[in-house]
Amino acid sequence: MSDPYSTLGVAKSASEAEIKSAYRKLAKQLHPDRNKDNPEAAEKFSDVTKAYDLLSDKEKRGQFDRGEIDADGNPRMPFGMGGGGGFRGGGGGRQYSARDFEGFGAEEMDLGDLFEGLFGRGGGPRGAAGMGGAQGFGRRPPPPPQKGANTSYRLKVPFVDAATLSPQRITLGDGKTIDLKLPAGVEDGTQMRLKGKGEPGPAGPGDALVTIHIDKHPFFRRDGNDVRLELPITLDEAVNGAKVKVPTVDGPVMLTVAAGSGSGKVLRLKGKGFSRKGGGRGDQLVAIEIQLPEDLSDLSSRLEGWKDESDVRSEFGL
Repeated sequence: MSDPYSTLGVAKSASEAEIKSAYRKLAKQLHPDRNKDNPEAAEKFSDVTKAYDLLSDKEKRGQFDRGEIDADGNPRMPFGMGGGGGFRGGGGGRQYSARDFEGFGAEEMDLGDLFEGLFGRGGGPRGAAGMGGAQGFGRRPPPPPQKGANTSYRLKVPFVDAATLSPQRITLGDGKTIDLKLPAGVEDGTQMRLKGKGEPGPAGPGDALVTIHIDKHPFFRRDGNDVRLELPITLDEAVNGAKVKVPTVDGPVMLTVAAGSGSGKVLRLKGKGFSRKGGGRGDQLVAIEIQLPEDLSDLSSRLEGWKDESDVRSEFGL
């Protein structure tokens, strides 16, 4: 990965929200569970995750933008080090190289004494201000100790658990298990960071990055922070009204169906949806579906001679 901005397809001036939005979109497209026959997608998914890991960290993003670290989080070569065979004194003076010291035997000459004669014991030219000590010449400072590598995990979460924020147990690479608390507003592709749960390193362990995948449900469907459900009812329940038991993510509840309810009517159960980031929960929206009996002979005989004269298609202008 050469440039995390290009990997996520955002400009260098992108806001945190734009970066997060781009990551979520790409993570959904490239998720290994959706691309089981495409190994390149898994590699791209890893690059996208690394890019988001760097750019979502304000400190690391700043270091990258200033050229202090590369796209993998490794420190770049300090400016001005490692180049050329000579050195230059302050104020644009003459450049010295090995040719200037020809005629001196290697056993007879102490370059440290020569430098002191040229620049003084302070390491800089006598009378020159702002120069560093002699240790700055020809020496590369050791790289700062690095943290261990981050470790990526994918965690499948049941639909109901995601809606109710039930804790999830995850097993880490070292065999230890932890109970993970899901964040409010959790979505498919949400990434969680576990500080210090990655690979060990000289400056401490890296982090564990957990990407959430929410499983589908056989009859619940998510709509933003709301949960939708199609509820079948009998014809007599629709005509006469009834109290029926309805499943929710929190368990079954009783719902009153008013007499005369038709198919498509939507009833609302407050606070039975997903948790919102700002607090509170969405609702459960229950759409009524009238189911006729499989054997219509009895119903047909009861309705013999009766006809509904209402114009139910008047809105079509027919």
